Amino acid sequence: MNPIQQRWHAKGGYRDVLHIAFPLVLSSSAWTIQTFVDRIFLSWYSPEAIAASGPAGFLNITIVHLFTGTTGYVSVFIAQYFGSHRLKEIGPVLWQSLYFAFGGALFILCLIPWVSPFFNLVGHPLLVRQNEITYFSILCTGGLPVLVSAAFSGFFSGLGRTWAIMWINLFSTLVNLVLDYALIFGRWGFPEMGIAGAAIASVFAATLSCLAFIPLVFTKKNNQTYGVWSGKPWEKDLFLRLLRFGFPSGVQVFVDILAFTVFVFLVGRLGTESLAATNIAFNINMLAFVPMFGTGMAVSILVGRHLGEDKPDLAKFSVYSGFHLTCVYMITLALAYVLVPDLFILPFAANSNPEEFGKIHAITTGLLRFVAIYSLFDAMNIIFSSAIKGAGDTRFVMFMLLVLSSLGLVMPTYFAMERFNAGLTACWIIATAYVILLGSSFYLRFLGGKWQKMRVIEKEL
Repeated sequence: MNPIQQRWHAKGGYRDVLHIAFPLVLSSSAWTIQTFVDRIFLSWYSPEAIAASGPAGFLNITIVHLFTGTTGYVSVFIAQYFGSHRLKEIGPVLWQSLYFAFGGALFILCLIPWVSPFFNLVGHPLLVRQNEITYFSILCTGGLPVLVSAAFSGFFSGLGRTWAIMWINLFSTLVNLVLDYALIFGRWGFPEMGIAGAAIASVFAATLSCLAFIPLVFTKKNNQTYGVWSGKPWEKDLFLRLLRFGFPSGVQVFVDILAFTVFVFLVGRLGTESLAATNIAFNINMLAFVPMFGTGMAVSILVGRHLGEDKPDLAKFSVYSGFHLTCVYMITLALAYVLVPDLFILPFAANSNPEEFGKIHAITTGLLRFVAIYSLFDAMNIIFSSAIKGAGDTRFVMFMLLVLSSLGLVMPTYFAMERFNAGLTACWIIATAYVILLGSSFYLRFLGGKWQKMRVIEKEL
């Protein structure tokens, strides 16, 4: 057999990665398509709606992911418990994740009274600002189903049973897209609600997804094997252990998205056209970035499982298998961004005003070249950060995001705009350099090998 065939059949090879990753990639792709189509509909509706959906949507995702990063990290605990054959520990850690989800949802609801003062302070054009306030406020009401679904997804992904996640996400995405169209434009007897309709559709789909998980998780067989019912008492030590490793993971996701959210808000000062083009470019970038989260999750799970088995060499082999697969995908899309950018941009222009969208189209074409440049480093970012997080090295990931996002993205963009009157191109050069630096940092940490000695689960007595 040639080297590719050998790696395909080997334990921890391409086949093992894809077995777990493929449903997660499809699930992540479903969310990407949902967001992508949502933005297309809003671009058809009005320039203000598509411009507002970026900052408000990014801000909501930023806050929500502070908590989903923690609740979803239960997958690493479950993978390590599963690898070490301590199956009865799985139910209790799932419940600790759910308790954290309830607290996080309450916090998100408490943000709603502060929405208007915040967006008024940002200073975007009046119509954009009104759409931002509406969109963000409604999305905040859907915090609970999103956080609980993250915990349930962590249960299945940690066990390597990822197909259930895929089917639920595909179904909820279909429901979201149908409601999206109906509520934004007022079709099939529904009222025309614009950006408010898009937010309502997202909340409804998230609730449906959460409800679909419940009968699949809390079965008699799962209780007998993993203690999903018997493990529901709150356990202080286990809860704190989940926070110790999971919360830095949540902070990492929070800071990462927050950095780009601030970047989008700063770009918004350059005008509606620059903001709309940036939003479209980032949404197109999600076609590459978000599906690869599925591969990153698979890498975390395999690292956790093999470390639970005390096989760090096999964990390392799995990481490189995931990286090879991710690179092939990223390079293919990067070439498409440069060679056929209209393939991605034209859907946004389909029902838009040609005069209004013409300049946005030209700007977005240029921005996609930056996306193409940093795509390979995004692959390094996703895979190698996922690998060390799967071992429990979450504090390093959090620290690097805090330092690099502030010193490598937010502050340089702010000073470039405020002190040197830099335009959109300079802002995107800074963003590209930031992604390159981030991916390189995680790769160097992975090469250091400290992660191979880490575990998130307590030693068995």
